[in-house]
Amino acid sequence: MLAQSNDFLKNNWFRFKKNKPAIIGLVIIFLAVMIALLGYIIAPDNTTNADIQTVEIQAKNPGYKQLFLVLNNKTPTPESFIHILLFGKTSFYNFIPITKWETKKDELWVDKYIDDDTCVKQRYSINEITNGHPKELKKHFIEKKYLLGTDHLGRDILSRLIIGTRVSISVGFIAVLVSVMVGLILGTTAGYFGKRTDTVIMWIINVCWSIPTLLLVFAFTIALGKGFWQIFFAIGLTLWINVARMVRGQVMSIKKSLFIDAARVMGFSSSRIIIRHILPNLIGPLIVITTSNFSVAIVMEAGLSFLGIGIQSPMPSWGLMIKENYTFIITNKAFLAFVPGISMMLLVLAFNLVGNGLRDAFDVKAT
Repeated sequence: MLAQSNDFLKNNWFRFKKNKPAIIGLVIIFLAVMIALLGYIIAPDNTTNADIQTVEIQAKNPGYKQLFLVLNNKTPTPESFIHILLFGKTSFYNFIPITKWETKKDELWVDKYIDDDTCVKQRYSINEITNGHPKELKKHFIEKKYLLGTDHLGRDILSRLIIGTRVSISVGFIAVLVSVMVGLILGTTAGYFGKRTDTVIMWIINVCWSIPTLLLVFAFTIALGKGFWQIFFAIGLTLWINVARMVRGQVMSIKKSLFIDAARVMGFSSSRIIIRHILPNLIGPLIVITTSNFSVAIVMEAGLSFLGIGIQSPMPSWGLMIKENYTFIITNKAFLAFVPGISMMLLVLAFNLVGNGLRDAFDVKAT
């Protein structure tokens, strides 16, 4: 049985590899997952939620460069690599945008940048800035380059886009996990036992099916509250219906097979038949519907965040980024909303391509 299963998967993988669009989609998904895992390591702004705000440089074009005077706002404390990987660095500094600076005796004079036509003179004690080490003054000046520009609060768009990838991948993974668990349990139970059990479960499925998905998500969101984890479970609890319907149909077909009759004759319990003989035959269809639900979950989270009931600021989300910057679409700063929108489109397209490739690979009638 195990050898046949391995051969089956190898043959499906061989057919999947022939589908070039599916392979491209798989590469995009792999890159997105790596970006999500290493977000705070590779992001230019690796502070928590990439939320360093500099309103003086809001809505700047891609490639914009700015000189900053860096001042300590609290005493830095060491943070572990794991903490930075998961939550980012704590911001211990203030970044003051400047155009130029000079020293006069024991004072630092800077031209603080306000906008393209306005600067304000400010002066600081060199000893206070450097904690009594004036030779280290140059370490307090850095130049940042914003490859994708800045948003309406002067935050680095590239950094928030990278950290937002983690949200999209996470919502897809958790929502799909919840939907598969619920749909698999209810669908298998309805399909295998039938009769009144099937009638009751199908009634529940049909009632949920009749409610518009967005309204169902609203209801779960209101019940669970706004937040990072709540929105994931709310989306997952609306995607189980397709899984349950698919699983029910597959189980009703599989339980009529001769090997299921043989298992019953041998006295195997219903739980053993379901776990050892039916569920392994559902792997292919489950993988296909999982990829589809992944893309649906990403779009749904973005839509809820855009409406203000999904991910809450300052946590970056592609849908939230579009909401925060969509007013710039009618100006020459439309890229502020287009960048997260295009990113979401590419990731959803990648999952759809992989889903189509898996569907063709598991379609034995096509071979």
